[in-house]
Amino acid sequence: MTPILPPARVAFIGLGVMGAAMAANILKAGFRLTVSTRSRDKAEALLAAGADWAPTAQDAADGAACVCLCVPDTPDVEAVLFGDDGVVHGAAAGTVVIDFSTIAAAASADFARRMAERGVVLLDSPVSGGPQGAIDGTLTCMVGGADAGFSAARAVFDAVGKTITLLGPAGSGQICKSANQLIIVAAMQAAAEALTMGRKAGLDPALMRQALLGGSARSFVLESHAKRMLDGNFKPGFRAELMRKDMRLALGAVRENGVFAPSTALAAQMMEAVVNSGRGGDDCASIGALVAELSGVKG
Repeated sequence: MTPILPPARVAFIGLGVMGAAMAANILKAGFRLTVSTRSRDKAEALLAAGADWAPTAQDAADGAACVCLCVPDTPDVEAVLFGDDGVVHGAAAGTVVIDFSTIAAAASADFARRMAERGVVLLDSPVSGGPQGAIDGTLTCMVGGADAGFSAARAVFDAVGKTITLLGPAGSGQICKSANQLIIVAAMQAAAEALTMGRKAGLDPALMRQALLGGSARSFVLESHAKRMLDGNFKPGFRAELMRKDMRLALGAVRENGVFAPSTALAAQMMEAVVNSGRGGDDCASIGALVAELSGVKG
């Protein structure tokens, strides 16, 4: 396939916190950018920077060498791709579609098969790195799909990510993202329990965290999420309700692959509990507040 290089046209559909930042970096990389989202207000900054507006996903895909999307869940992706005004009706044969959403792996594989029937390559590429990584263009992209499409779209990936890995056939990126999320939630659960144990035993949890960061327990979760727990800062970077969705996907993935996964089951249950406790709109690190609350620790 022909490499997709600036100034080729790239479409981006879905301009939430992550999508808007990724689209901005694609524009900065020199691509001509067309954007589409349910609320045009979210596109104003990109339009002011030189992007073009498309009222539908079909219109956005028309004339684009690459179409990117970043939407909340599996049904949203299916609607964007195959709805009445979906990408499939506007994309020409040879177009590469990159789905940056986090959705079910089996659905990603099915969507790729359906797009391939139209001559369109679909790559699933859920990302990790959070809003700041999206702004900085340093996301980790976990990619599944055809090698030819991946190679053709490499410059688009380079505009948004730093660690970009083709993991296997369609759906592989979603499996890797489920692994990423279950590791994070399991580690957050452990950190929350450890810090609460320290508090109940009379230790200064901030000093305890400082000591742990000097040993083998050091991790991004201890550096970042545990700090949020201690500060009581649950302004959403990644909302608990979205992490709950991701853990449901992880739970489905381990079941489909016949994995003995008690940690995944517990992590999924804990995210259900976090959301059901009224913290769905808070950062997922609010799992720390729930563990403290259930342990009889206030503040």
